[in-house]
Amino acid sequence: MAQQAGAGRRYVRAFVSGFFVAVPVTVTVLDRFAYVARVEGASMQPSLNPEGNVTGSDVVLLNRWSVRNYQVRRGDIVSVLSPKNPQQKIIKRVIALEGDFIKTLGYKNRYLKVPDGHFWIEGDHHGHSLDSNSFGPVSLGLVHGRASHIIWPPNRWQRIEPSIPPERMPLLNWHADATEDEEKD
Repeated sequence: MAQQAGAGRRYVRAFVSGFFVAVPVTVTVLDRFAYVARVEGASMQPSLNPEGNVTGSDVVLLNRWSVRNYQVRRGDIVSVLSPKNPQQKIIKRVIALEGDFIKTLGYKNRYLKVPDGHFWIEGDHHGHSLDSNSFGPVSLGLVHGRASHIIWPPNRWQRIEPSIPPERMPLLNWHADATEDEEKD
């Protein structure tokens, strides 16, 4: 009987010590590397949730490591803290980066140069998305992660490749043009 009590205590002690190691490691992984998130709503259709909520929402892997230096590319689907409600995270596509000139879809200025330290995001389902056309350029400091894979439902497992619809491409990139001019000299 005493041996069973000793084994029980060892089991509890091992579980508790493992728990106190596993929790900080898990929190670190979720904070620094990646986590999963459910995508709700129709703003990213047809890329995400193509059938609406009929079959359930897509679940994506958000890569936090890839945006740690605020380096995002045109066409990336990113999670950002909402500029309208900091308690909410939204997921949208990066359309333009700092220095790009774009034609907006209903923003107060028809044409806009994206300011330094900002980027322009839009939902794929125009008219059903609260995005930069509503609140303007978004600070790079609000980026939270980049969607790299759809992991649920199983029939939609896939890597998410950056892409921009041709009609939403920036009109001009001020920084890229300046670099090309310097290289020619």
